[in-house]
Amino acid sequence: MSFVNDLINGADNKFDHTSLNALQKVTLRAVVMAFLFYGLAAIEGMIMRTASVIPSIPPVYGSPEHYFSIMTVHPIVGIFGSTYQLVFGAFMFLVPFLTKKPLYSVKLANWVWLLITVGTALSWIAAFAWNYAPLYTLYWPLPADTEQFKTIGGIVFILGVALIMLGTFGFIYNIYATIFARVGAHQNKTMKELLISGFGIDGILNLWYKLTGRQPYTKEPALSLPVVAIFRGTVDTFLDALIILGAGILVLVYLFADLGGFNLDVKSVDALLYKNWFWWGLDLVADGLVLIYVAGSWYLLATIITGQKLFMENVARAALMLELLVSWMVWSHHLLADQGQPEMMKLISGEMVTAFELLTQGLALFITLVTLWKARPLKMTNELKYLLGGLIGFGLAVPAGIIQADMAMNRVLHNTQWIIGAHVHIAIIVGLYMTLYSAVYVLWPHVTNNAKLWSQKLANTHFWLHLIGGIGMGAFMGMAGLDGMLRRHMYFNGEFDLMMILAGICGAMVLLAWIIFLFNIIMSIGLKGLIGIFLPSKNKESSYGI
Repeated sequence: MSFVNDLINGADNKFDHTSLNALQKVTLRAVVMAFLFYGLAAIEGMIMRTASVIPSIPPVYGSPEHYFSIMTVHPIVGIFGSTYQLVFGAFMFLVPFLTKKPLYSVKLANWVWLLITVGTALSWIAAFAWNYAPLYTLYWPLPADTEQFKTIGGIVFILGVALIMLGTFGFIYNIYATIFARVGAHQNKTMKELLISGFGIDGILNLWYKLTGRQPYTKEPALSLPVVAIFRGTVDTFLDALIILGAGILVLVYLFADLGGFNLDVKSVDALLYKNWFWWGLDLVADGLVLIYVAGSWYLLATIITGQKLFMENVARAALMLELLVSWMVWSHHLLADQGQPEMMKLISGEMVTAFELLTQGLALFITLVTLWKARPLKMTNELKYLLGGLIGFGLAVPAGIIQADMAMNRVLHNTQWIIGAHVHIAIIVGLYMTLYSAVYVLWPHVTNNAKLWSQKLANTHFWLHLIGGIGMGAFMGMAGLDGMLRRHMYFNGEFDLMMILAGICGAMVLLAWIIFLFNIIMSIGLKGLIGIFLPSKNKESSYGI
């Protein structure tokens, strides 16, 4: 009876959705949709792993068209539908929470998660209904190839991506308008002070002043370090969205022309130039957006968990500014195998500047670990375990990325399963998501008004399954890559079955971990509470704890 009551009403009837204000509800809406898309992405990943061993499984049925349509939409669902929503939802709550100011617009925040949700759904439909499969990189002229793909499928897919980017712009505007609102604690701050702090320039100046024997530039920065990281990350997020939207408009021009009976020459667009332009923007998702957002999240979580001041805060602020410059110059590591790419660009941008990220992200990891170390003894709570899991994930994935960005090693590793296994999947599944899970547990009492988590044991089980499964899947995919298994290929001869079976088992652990997490959350808030999150809030307050 207690189980049924918890399932319907939540653990000990402690979650009351009617008590939530508008900010809390819009945050939870984004989080719920993010984790639903996460599950979809995980299922797609399992289908691809299984199809690598048994190509005839549904919905692939041995068809390259089905396989590559799944491969195309998998990162759209995982990166934009899930990761973007989760990060955006968390930050639309955290910025008001940390700045002690109301969110600029809850209405706009609702539009953000709706646009991203609908956009992701449209792209998914295009892939599965029309087998539109140019892969998420949209390499020219593949997305405009109407002989290979149905025009309507391409239009629906690109319109879906465009909606995601519009939602992204809405998020950025909301964040900027909130940060730079001169109200509350910031009513006496000038725009200059806020910008200097937002870019981390005050950290650089403090370090310089200390080296030259002068008094600190400022003892009280205008913005807290996590807010600085959020602001810095949105710079790259904006540029990324601008480039992707621009690419989408270009593709739509060709697709609508075809629909109208006009045959535009795809050769009028230089494929290599397009690649450079596109990867300059798309790489900001990983090298700017993810690394910066994650670093800021580590700093916030470390200080909340320990109750201690962050170690080397000025260095951390300066590193965020440094990462801005680095993130704008690393895109060429994606093009190391392109014969037409200038060798000097490969060397400087692709290898040397990329290697510098080992320093910037290494500093973030070091600062976080020392902050935790200085606060000993610490109780190994779920929040702390997930944070440590996130640190482990990036501690593995960033060096893997540096290795594959070496021009010599790239000859072996380029376009293999190593790229998406040892680097991408460990970075996202272990590094990014373990960090986000830590944030979920830390923010849980704030966004739910102290609702009780149904089971700490299930949360612990979720942790170990996710950590071991995520690392294992990435490792076995990486081993397959070292053995010569290519990415973006469908295999029928079974030569990599062993590694794919092992990767699939580990992937199943990650999927099971998600099911356990989802079950635990539903039991915590109840089905009534889950539905109630999407009902209008009676309390229109757009802040928390002010």
